Amino acid sequence: MTTHLSSGPGPSPQRPAEDPHRSLHSETGGLPGEHPGRSKDPLVKAAGLAWLEFEKPDLDRAERFYNDFGFTVADRTPDTLLLRGRQAAAACLVVRRGPSARFVGPAFQAADRDDLDRLARSTGGTVTAHQGGHAVRLRDPSGYPVRVVHGIPQFPTLPGRAPLPLNFGTEPVRANATQRPARHPAEIQRLGHVALGTTRFRAALDWYLDTLGLIVSDFLYLDGQRERGPAMAFIRCDLGSVPADHHTLAMALMPQTGYLHSAYEVTDLDEVAASGEYLREQGYRHAWGLGRHIQGSQIFDYWRDPDRAMFEHYTDGDVFDAAMEPGWAPMSVSGLAQWGPKATAEFTGANDPRVAIEAIKALRDKGNEIDLRALRGLIKAMGS
Repeated sequence: MTTHLSSGPGPSPQRPAEDPHRSLHSETGGLPGEHPGRSKDPLVKAAGLAWLEFEKPDLDRAERFYNDFGFTVADRTPDTLLLRGRQAAAACLVVRRGPSARFVGPAFQAADRDDLDRLARSTGGTVTAHQGGHAVRLRDPSGYPVRVVHGIPQFPTLPGRAPLPLNFGTEPVRANATQRPARHPAEIQRLGHVALGTTRFRAALDWYLDTLGLIVSDFLYLDGQRERGPAMAFIRCDLGSVPADHHTLAMALMPQTGYLHSAYEVTDLDEVAASGEYLREQGYRHAWGLGRHIQGSQIFDYWRDPDRAMFEHYTDGDVFDAAMEPGWAPMSVSGLAQWGPKATAEFTGANDPRVAIEAIKALRDKGNEIDLRALRGLIKAMGS
């Protein structure tokens, strides 16, 4: 399947007069003939990101980090760990015992049971019973196994604290009371998004748009190479007039296909900051933050687990309905945040000696999108 170039939906009376993409490092809109960021006729329209699957050799060590990060254990067996947030949903992380630490793949929520049959017919897959519901297993062009599920029972809502009352201007809401947010594990509300790197970006992008009906919120391109098309996309679910998270999936052209990070919503800024202090006290490795992103606007903080997988706490993210067209901006490290410390080598991976080795391997592989010009553009982006 290929994504059909089209101009997308016409003007909407609800569309803002000013393009909301226009900001610090952003440019507004695509040029004629550029990727439209959506498929004209997708197979289905996924309703959300259901969960992520990992393998870990030491489930006890993994569970300690996940508890400290703010997840709630929903179930534990000798070989499987199910972790959830506080909102009513299925487990947002499925962690199985494996020989090495690795990200396995994502699972997406189908809007209807018939969507699974449609996907199975079109891809040669099979609908099977799965965790009390049904699933079909696909494989994207990057090689990730992708489950699409329906009817998985939800865990009930867990109690949690309300956002702290904040005093602004001339009408304070908090009198004769102080703010003393405690340093303790965050209360994870839900899974927000996953970010993946791939050497086959364009093929993978079109697959998610054509197969699962996802749509692009923002494109990034290599500076000076816009004619090559996008090199990163922030992609959301198409829920029509219902606003959806700015991105459920972020995907970037990289010299190596792999997991970059996943993000989990917490209650407010104090929760992001105070839980970060708790993680620092426990000796975990900080990757980057606090700051506020540009694409998505989230207030963020990034941490590494004991196996160096990266996890993000965030709050206050953007939501877009289907009327919003993609924004376009050059890819740069400085373009990742409106405020906060400079993105670290720990976050970008620039301090990882394996990057150079993987870049050489990617250049030798003629079946991907990495060539010398793209590699120079990526190096420039990481230093700009």
